[in-house]
Amino acid sequence: MGDQTKRRRCRAPIGRRMLRRFIKNEEGVAAIEVAFLGLPFFFLIFVILEACIGFAAQQLVANATDDVARLFRTGQIRSSEVNEARLRELLCERMSILMSETCPGLEVDLRQFDTFEDAAKSNLGFNEDGSIDTKTELGLALTKNMLRVYYRWPVVTNMLADRLPDGKLLLFSSNTWQNEPF
Repeated sequence: MGDQTKRRRCRAPIGRRMLRRFIKNEEGVAAIEVAFLGLPFFFLIFVILEACIGFAAQQLVANATDDVARLFRTGQIRSSEVNEARLRELLCERMSILMSETCPGLEVDLRQFDTFEDAAKSNLGFNEDGSIDTKTELGLALTKNMLRVYYRWPVVTNMLADRLPDGKLLLFSSNTWQNEPF
């Protein structure tokens, strides 16, 4: 019987023998597992890191909005000193940790309202076509004002970028206040 088994093995096609040897061999299992599991694992790590950085950028936009609104509210910067370029500069210098010096995706909207109710009813600065309507009009003492800051944050991870318009996440912050009697 031993000779017959040897003869059967020899008679088996070469492809079948190689497949059996490959299946029984456990020498590269770790490398194969890393190849199959490594790519999704690292992709997941990058998505988590990008989400964390995006949340940090959102908080940075909110803090910059609050700081600049405080300057206006207290009269440290008057309406005669404010134009769009100055407003962008004030915000960009507070967000320079995560964003470039020119803040290419930044859009600002500063408006004066008669009442807080009017400010609450405003359309968040969006036009009918979805574009952002921006103005720069700061009121005098005791007027109601709203500062809205929009920043288009670039997303690197393809899975997220494909689901966003222009591959960018719109970060948004708003602050509404009444100027002090300065």
